[in-house]
Amino acid sequence: MGFSSFVYAHGELTAKDLSQYKIPVTPGLFDGKSPIIVDKAAAIQLGKALFWDTNVGSNGVACGTCHFHAGADSRTANQLNPGMLHLANPVSSHKFELANHKGEPNYTLTANDFPFFKFSNVDDRNSSIVFQTDDVVGSSGVYKQTFTAIDPNRLDEDVCSPTDDPIHKLGNLETRQTTQRNAPTVINAVFNHRNFWDGRANNEFNGVSSFGPRDVNAKIWVIKNGKAVAQKISLKNASLASQAVAPPTDMIEMSCSGRVFNDIAKKLLTQKPLANQEVHPEDSVLAQLRDQSGLGLASTYESLIKKAFNTIYWKQTGPVQKGKSDTQLEANFSFFFGLAIQSYESTLLSNQSKFDIGVASMQEEDTIPPNFTDAEKKGLAIFSDVHCDTCHAGPAFSTATNLEVYSADAYKTGNAYVDRIGFVPANSDDSVDVTFADRGFFNTSVVPNNYDAGLGGTDPWGNPLSYAEQYINSIKPKPKKFIDNFIVSACDFTNPFISDFKPSELITSQDKIGCSSLPKSYIKRPKPLTVQNELASADQGRLSTLAEGAFKVPMLRDIELTGPYMHNGGMKSLEEVVEFYNRGGNVYNRRHAATLVFPQGFNQEDKDALVAFLKTLTDERVRWEKAPFDHPSIQVSNGHKNSGSGGLMDDKVLQIPAVGKNGLSEPLKSFENTLTH
Repeated sequence: MGFSSFVYAHGELTAKDLSQYKIPVTPGLFDGKSPIIVDKAAAIQLGKALFWDTNVGSNGVACGTCHFHAGADSRTANQLNPGMLHLANPVSSHKFELANHKGEPNYTLTANDFPFFKFSNVDDRNSSIVFQTDDVVGSSGVYKQTFTAIDPNRLDEDVCSPTDDPIHKLGNLETRQTTQRNAPTVINAVFNHRNFWDGRANNEFNGVSSFGPRDVNAKIWVIKNGKAVAQKISLKNASLASQAVAPPTDMIEMSCSGRVFNDIAKKLLTQKPLANQEVHPEDSVLAQLRDQSGLGLASTYESLIKKAFNTIYWKQTGPVQKGKSDTQLEANFSFFFGLAIQSYESTLLSNQSKFDIGVASMQEEDTIPPNFTDAEKKGLAIFSDVHCDTCHAGPAFSTATNLEVYSADAYKTGNAYVDRIGFVPANSDDSVDVTFADRGFFNTSVVPNNYDAGLGGTDPWGNPLSYAEQYINSIKPKPKKFIDNFIVSACDFTNPFISDFKPSELITSQDKIGCSSLPKSYIKRPKPLTVQNELASADQGRLSTLAEGAFKVPMLRDIELTGPYMHNGGMKSLEEVVEFYNRGGNVYNRRHAATLVFPQGFNQEDKDALVAFLKTLTDERVRWEKAPFDHPSIQVSNGHKNSGSGGLMDDKVLQIPAVGKNGLSEPLKSFENTLTH
């Protein structure tokens, strides 16, 4: 298989500890004749403040609201979404179905609710299903409202008008909406080539939105010859910035509908960062800026931006566009926001786990970390033997990372992000199929494909999110150019076209990368008419893609602390995750990669060993929130009271205290240990 394993091969551990790997470089961000960020430390300070500031959202919601616990979300109340991405079933997608549930929002999860697919025999996918649901454990966000104005006297609550929400409603009072997928951790996310579960946070940041070159209207304002002019930008390896700019204007996550980044700029620029939140006197990043009162910073967002960023992005004080009042500073706020958040999140690297320490201490004669217990050694061996490390490869334990993170040579080849692979699909009587796949995205049949299209979805302009599907579109009779910037080399596929197409069905490809040392017969691709016929065949014939129902392979670092698990949050514990893989998935999706995810026949000792190994990937600094994982205080909603006003239910809140560089007095709990029975 082309997407290689780089953890434990041929009895020898091949992955180095993560600290040996540099984060992917964004050219021009900190280097060059005119770098975008001129003060990296100030950019990190700005990013940390913006990430944790509850005034960024319309209803007191920060980025950190959904990422306050080991970079993820451990809340248990009002976290359910009824499965609104299950578009094929409008009844089910608008109804809460969880066991023992009354079909209402504001439910508090219990241990007995998990997993979301219950089998009469947990080890047998063919046993009867006792319960299943398209419900999702998402994250509680904002109320469904329409933006009207900024309230200068109360920054944590924008002026918004009511919008009827028949789903998130109890009686006459509305609850906060919940997101449609589980919140992944932001820790180590800088290594990902694309972000979000469906990969829509583009590798290239356009300064405005998540969609990189897909958003043809995205421009920022840059000083040229003394005047600000609109200009397109494309910053590579900046998927974190692409991701960061989505939630602040999302009408479920952080914003009343219709609010734009310019509104957020007008709200925040002259304000004190973290105005209502405590900053620890020993905060590893913000201590020197801490206000004497202990609340917020002794600065403004405007001052931090001007200190961090090159003057060409903020110097013009007058309106930059006729008929509009926005200054350059306001018009470029999404640009500053995204890159500042990326600068901060790039410091959140958990590379001091027991695994890392063990690998770093290995001697030449060692084949396994010497600090591992017998159970952990057994778990690592199983992890490799059953090919977990085919998808969870390299030091970050994910093939969704930028390829150079774990294989500099592979990065030079044409199939870096798309390959044509052979595998055994579900319901195929063990016959080998060949299909196109986006590296780092797989369908493991957590839920039926029609519950959530995942990578098989499209952007707002109807373009496929999948690189593989873009490639197929490029060889059709009426070819389309790639929407994203990536290279595909047909001659370098694991299963080249000559393996299953007749010579008469092929034409010479224009591929160059990775082809020079191969026979000319490899440098072939199907003729346009052949493509047309294949796509009209059942299941797209020999040109199928592994996109529908596929999701980004999550990193396994700190996995002990980042439950609930999977894109739907449908498993509460690592034990349930291991049981899922032991039975070979929950359902039989056609593009379920049965070569990798099939019944294993683990005994209890095997299961326990796998869990033991996975726990060696926890960085104790994350568990104890020691620097760089310390943070300001934050108040997060955790369900609602049986009261309210203005049509909205009142919040119950969790008070998360400020933490300094030396960390907590008590460690973080795993998600399963926060649930009642």
